[in-house]
Amino acid sequence: MAAIRTRYGKLCIDFRYINIRCRETTALEDNPQNRKKLEKVIERMEAEILLGIFDYAKYFPKSSRLKEIKEAENRVNAISSQTPMFSIFCEIWFKDKEIEWRASYKGKVQIVIKKYLIPFFGTIPVINVKKSDILGFRSSLAKVTHGKNQECLSPSRINQIMIALRMILDSAAERYDFDSPYKNIKNLKESRIEVTPFSLEEVQKILSTVRDDFKPYYTIRFFTGMRTSEIDGLQWKNVDFQRREIHIREALVNGVLGGTKTYGSNRTIQMSERIYQAFKQQRSLNNGKSDFVFCNRNGGPLDYRIVNKRVWHPLLRFLGLKSRRAYQTRHTAATLWLSAGENPEWIARQLGHSTTEMLFRVYSRYIPNVTRRDGSAFEAMLEKLNEKEFLHE
Repeated sequence: MAAIRTRYGKLCIDFRYINIRCRETTALEDNPQNRKKLEKVIERMEAEILLGIFDYAKYFPKSSRLKEIKEAENRVNAISSQTPMFSIFCEIWFKDKEIEWRASYKGKVQIVIKKYLIPFFGTIPVINVKKSDILGFRSSLAKVTHGKNQECLSPSRINQIMIALRMILDSAAERYDFDSPYKNIKNLKESRIEVTPFSLEEVQKILSTVRDDFKPYYTIRFFTGMRTSEIDGLQWKNVDFQRREIHIREALVNGVLGGTKTYGSNRTIQMSERIYQAFKQQRSLNNGKSDFVFCNRNGGPLDYRIVNKRVWHPLLRFLGLKSRRAYQTRHTAATLWLSAGENPEWIARQLGHSTTEMLFRVYSRYIPNVTRRDGSAFEAMLEKLNEKEFLHE
């Protein structure tokens, strides 16, 4: 954004044009009236720069930088003629990158490109996308609504969209040798991950009430912390009864069986006695009709949308429990393990986290309420120390 400064008693315009910092001194004396007059000139200049119709010589015909600016404009125009429109480059970029991605992630990127990026940037040559365009686009996303309740996009969703835009622009800048406009643009501040785990008493209520054919399913979800995609994609070949281990090697996303979410998600989960018995019960229910541990009537994998609609949410309503996603079973497993005093590194491995950092960042605030590990243990230790000192006096 242009600024008004003073130079040798005259007003000076300090602004950026085609990535060049320009400072031009006017003939106007520094007084309030001239400052207002210059502000209107600057507004017009900025609008013309944004529209790509700015004529430097028209505003500063006696400038010593006219030749330099003209050469820079010619360079930009030459590069612009060699770079495609944003929509065309998106196709190039996507074809280059899709080999690196899982099918589910490719689908998410395609939605972002088609629904958000192309409508806004599609007809602009990729080199002509400016930082002001990016910030304007981000502001417009905050006004987008979705769903039945017409809720605004969350900061997390906006950040996801902006990450795709940044990757596209950075790739274009590297390919066509220009400075990426996506510089010094920070992510929006996101709210903390919503974690609403069930208490052990609530878990017991759910497992004692849920219909028998889904009792093993939810028992295993609550006490292993598996993701929905992992348990729905779990096959009998990855269940080792002899060693009492569950090998997480695949995940079911949108009905397609593929790799797990991350490299660290490939893991081995240890079976407790309760989990072992739940798998044995499920094996008798399954009766060899499917390779999937949990399947529908036809032997195909479960559709979590149908399960949620017909089993999970009706069950929570019947028990009078707060409505929440079935994914909270994973959070419940983590908080119960922590409250029981299990080793955090072991818990992280069970959940498929590469480190314990996320474990403490997401779940730590729930632990004091369950274990009373809120400083009272330290106070008790000090009291014992005081008692010993008293006895020795």
